[in-house]
Amino acid sequence: MILPINIYSDDILRQKAKPLKGVDSGIEELVASMFESMRNASGIGLAAPQVGHSIRLLVLDLSCIGEYEHEKPMVVINPYILSVKGYCDMEEGCLSVPGVQGDVERPSVITLKYRDEHFGERTGEFSGMLARALQHEIDHLDGTLFVDRMEKRDRKKIQKELEAIASGTVNTEYPVVAPKLVTVPKHA
Repeated sequence: MILPINIYSDDILRQKAKPLKGVDSGIEELVASMFESMRNASGIGLAAPQVGHSIRLLVLDLSCIGEYEHEKPMVVINPYILSVKGYCDMEEGCLSVPGVQGDVERPSVITLKYRDEHFGERTGEFSGMLARALQHEIDHLDGTLFVDRMEKRDRKKIQKELEAIASGTVNTEYPVVAPKLVTVPKHA
């Protein structure tokens, strides 16, 4: 089932997600829906908060990128970054911030402890786009968006676009949750 994606101004994207204690049929269904929703939106990663679930779960599939075509899709539960090495800048985008891109500096290599789709404990070292995508999605689990990591001067350049998304002026080819517009009372 394709799920709508929560966008920039939604409160759930700013909350720290809760750890999972295990995997049941509901989580398995959510994982399948997350993969379907991510692929429908032409994404390479999706975190549970982006589809309205404040839990520490994310999915990745980089196989649409040439050099990662043999990389298997990943289900990552309760991730914890143990160590990082090196840094590099790269342009990022996000399904929750449609139409906006910006440069973000992140570690080049990470060692990650996490649980897989069977809730088996794993530890692995990841580099390149895989390390970047994992960090981007883990940020979602911590209530951080890639635009929060941009240099202030670069963020100023996209501020109008962010305000437009927050006001509901967004055009996507995938379903999104309409932002909750706050009505400010007028004083007499």
